[in-house]
Amino acid sequence: MARAVIIDCDPGTDDAIALWLALASRELDVQAVTVVGGNVPLTRTLPNALAIVALAGRAEVPVYAGAARPLLGRFTEAARVHGADGLAGVALPPGKAAAPGIAADALRTQLRAATQPLTLIGIGPATNLALALATEPALCEKIEEVVLMSGAWGEGNFTPAAEFNAFSDPEALAIVLAAAPRVTLATLDLTGQVLVTPERIARLRAMGSGNCLSAASAILEAVAPSPRFHGKPLHDPCAVAWLLWPELFTTREALVAVECGTGPGQGRTHIDRFGRCSADSMYRPVRLLETLDIETFFARLGERLAYLR
Repeated sequence: MARAVIIDCDPGTDDAIALWLALASRELDVQAVTVVGGNVPLTRTLPNALAIVALAGRAEVPVYAGAARPLLGRFTEAARVHGADGLAGVALPPGKAAAPGIAADALRTQLRAATQPLTLIGIGPATNLALALATEPALCEKIEEVVLMSGAWGEGNFTPAAEFNAFSDPEALAIVLAAAPRVTLATLDLTGQVLVTPERIARLRAMGSGNCLSAASAILEAVAPSPRFHGKPLHDPCAVAWLLWPELFTTREALVAVECGTGPGQGRTHIDRFGRCSADSMYRPVRLLETLDIETFFARLGERLAYLR
């Protein structure tokens, strides 16, 4: 039986690849896509998500608008990485209208109605997830796993201290870590290993000529290299890949605490990989993804994207 998932995202170049990977995979039953302001404002992430889902030929998957700003503080975007449109200037045909309602309500509704536990995939700021879980915590019993692309045990990519998603809404991330029964964390230290190269893009292009594969290749070509990683890291698809191919990863159990508030440490994730701390109100247990078989990942990514039209 396919695993029922909801994907919460902020498309975003790497979100687009992650969504196409999930929508192309029969192992996952994508029941909804919820959208948050993040890489670019919600006025761009929402139409991007609608276009991405439509290009995959999955019009039956509802897409819901969510939070336009974090729980506290001001909204911060990453247009310098993703471009003003969020997709590095790669134009996609527009999708249909968003589903009525808001993301937090849709998440609660889906969880209430679930006949099997749902998995939540969070690849943007955690605001929508936090709003849903904080307002109806009993629904956490319906969650099998929360997989987050967030945080870092080393240096951040948005500030020296913090990864972008964690920085954007650290309070929301702290709420999700405290509420969810099982969290798997794909941090920068894992995703930064997954570098897009001209050779890998060429191999992707050689796998087919479908619209999604072509658009994905164009997006990966257009993204500027990251000074932090000396290349083009492909962050968000790692969270989806964990659910598809866990055998490609090495993991360890760890504890994490999120630095909330303002200041130079905003959004820092303090990750204890070596059992020095104890789980308490500050530190929460997570499964940490540490390494990935990168060549196999890229080969399988291309195969899946080639399934789409």
